[in-house]
Amino acid sequence: MIRDENTNRADFIFYSNRINRLLVEEALNHLPVLPHTITTPVGRSYAGVKFEGKICGVSIMRAGEAMEQALRECCRSVRIGKILIQRDEETSQPKLFYDKLPEDIKERWVLLLDPMLATGGSALMAVDVLRSRGVPEEHICFLNLIASPEGAANFAQKFPKVRIVTAFVDQGLNEKNYIVPGLGDFGDRFYTL
Repeated sequence: MIRDENTNRADFIFYSNRINRLLVEEALNHLPVLPHTITTPVGRSYAGVKFEGKICGVSIMRAGEAMEQALRECCRSVRIGKILIQRDEETSQPKLFYDKLPEDIKERWVLLLDPMLATGGSALMAVDVLRSRGVPEEHICFLNLIASPEGAANFAQKFPKVRIVTAFVDQGLNEKNYIVPGLGDFGDRFYTL
């Protein structure tokens, strides 16, 4: 549904949100836990697990903001940071314009949100921003709907400790570095079309 150019905006949003929720839930499964025992309402002990730290979502604006709702549905009162990186249409190189992150981000596990991983340029720059603020590479999990093999390889080469959780790995990139078969411009389809 989200790949079909004839899917209307309402359906695109609905199905994207469903996938985003699954991605967030899967990413949360990769965070560290500690043993934790509780007492059930019938007076019995239950040995389970409990998350070991604090989480923070960081969306790469604007398309990454579409993934924030799914994160909030799974983690009430989660802190959300923002990074604005745009790809130069001529050079395909990313450029950082803005970032606003929680002051204690270096003490958090970061879920980096951006629905598309094409060349990896924007996401790599976002990880550089996070690392410059003291976030350890192994405390970052990058969530996206569609990844290109080239982008995933670039990411793994530069940041091998960052975990990537994706829904689809597509065929590759075209001559303009767009993911194929892809789904078009995610942000345009989610917010404006």
